[in-house]
Amino acid sequence: MANRNVVETEMRSVELAALSSAPLTGAALLHDPACNRGTAFSLEERRLFGLEGLLPHAVETLERQVARVLSHLDGLEDDLARYVYLIDLEARNETVFYKTIMSDPKRFIPVLYDPTVADACLQFGNIYRRARGMYITRDMKGRIADVLLNWPERDVRFICVSTGGRILGLGDIGANGMGIPIGKLQLYTACAAVPPGRLLPVLFDIGTANEQLRADPFYMGTRDVPMSEAELDELTEEFIDAVQKVFPNCCVHFEDWKGTDAVRMLERYRDRILCYNDDIQGTAAVALAGINAALNQTDGKLADQRILFLGAGSAGVGIARLITAEMKSKGLSVEEARKRIRLFDINGLIESSRSDLTEMQKLWAGDEKPSKNFLEVVERFKPTALIGVSTKGGTFTREVIEAMARLNERPIIFALSNPTTKAECTAEQAYTWSKGRALFAAGVQFPEFEMNGERHRPGQANNFYIYPAIGLATYACRPTRLTDQCFIIAAHATADQIGPSLQAQGMLFPSQDNILETEITTAARIAEHMFDAGLAQVARPHDIRAWIESHLYRPIY
Repeated sequence: MANRNVVETEMRSVELAALSSAPLTGAALLHDPACNRGTAFSLEERRLFGLEGLLPHAVETLERQVARVLSHLDGLEDDLARYVYLIDLEARNETVFYKTIMSDPKRFIPVLYDPTVADACLQFGNIYRRARGMYITRDMKGRIADVLLNWPERDVRFICVSTGGRILGLGDIGANGMGIPIGKLQLYTACAAVPPGRLLPVLFDIGTANEQLRADPFYMGTRDVPMSEAELDELTEEFIDAVQKVFPNCCVHFEDWKGTDAVRMLERYRDRILCYNDDIQGTAAVALAGINAALNQTDGKLADQRILFLGAGSAGVGIARLITAEMKSKGLSVEEARKRIRLFDINGLIESSRSDLTEMQKLWAGDEKPSKNFLEVVERFKPTALIGVSTKGGTFTREVIEAMARLNERPIIFALSNPTTKAECTAEQAYTWSKGRALFAAGVQFPEFEMNGERHRPGQANNFYIYPAIGLATYACRPTRLTDQCFIIAAHATADQIGPSLQAQGMLFPSQDNILETEITTAARIAEHMFDAGLAQVARPHDIRAWIESHLYRPIY
């Protein structure tokens, strides 16, 4: 990246110019996380901005500040304490926060997001420090545009919005779900260097059915029962219209809505505005990436696979839909592709005799013998791949994994539910019960496992390989829409970055050590497709990758 030093120098000059012209001085400047440099302000800057006497004498480098942060983090007892410390740091000094996170993403992604964010959401009222993002409530109906104008930034490019109705595998946790939009958007920056000032977390505080939360004195959300579907639709419609007026260049990222709401909102808005649903499209893309990476190791073809899902909600159906689209591009008809996919939920196999299926599930209901026995379906269908999106921990039993190993030389086992306690099986179980032959990935990062002298490195099939790259390409290209093909391109770009050395260890996803390079490579491929498909609203550059790099946020003073 020959132009990177030039870009960083130019950004430093722009930031210094902006700082010198900023109206903030004195304590107000130190309390602004985007402008604050703390002990890194020079003596001249301290005189210029009224900071003399407000800081210790020492003038420190950014590197020294990060070293102090790392020392503090090392002294904390667990990752939830580290999460709280980092969230407080972000509120004080955004540059030090992102410099710390981006210096070691493999270490800090699990602290900021899965699995720690689940504990953070459960404890949200207890660990609350300051408001971050915006909360939309039913009493704002009729004036949501005015409320959005309270946000201090005008050029918002991404809003991550959740209802708190289906957070990870935790279910309805109401306003405590705000930890998810916050964490998702932090990874836009930490993984793909999308500028943090362009990101806005939003929580639709629409009430909660969680009686324990409603009785909690520290719960900060509305204590009403959830609003009706019709009322939610009206509120969402007004919100979407308000976003188009207040933030006209904004992409809406739907996150952790209740399954039926998630599908309905995506279908309603996907062809109308710039938006996507990460639980549906991002999860589908990362699963497709893992399958493609596994097939690269087995020399298999996607059109020959038989894929069985445990879980038939919005995530499962979303993955099935994207795999079907990919199989169709490989020569199968939609009907042929659907015959190679089966879904199984809490009430059994999705088949045509069931009267409890949702509209989205009916497409996958064939004329088959009913069954509530998952192992029986495995033996009958003979899948080459299992994909768990059930949020039911331990449901890939020893008998199920052993059956998969008997049916396949290299069974593909994806236990995608999170947090860790919700995973359908652990990496150790998958490798042990398959005698080391499973190609395994999970939604959370399991530790390396050694068996018979062979080291296995389980992959983490987490959406952070997909949506930050989608975000970076969208930030640069300003597309009119995000199509399914954008996510298929992202899946292939991710799988293609698994080199021979990683394949030899059974890895299905790139290392997180250099996640920024991975995301840039994926974003460049997505951007190329956006230009080819006529989605982009900016002029096509000669060198797309270099142009993508020119948009990167750098945590520097």
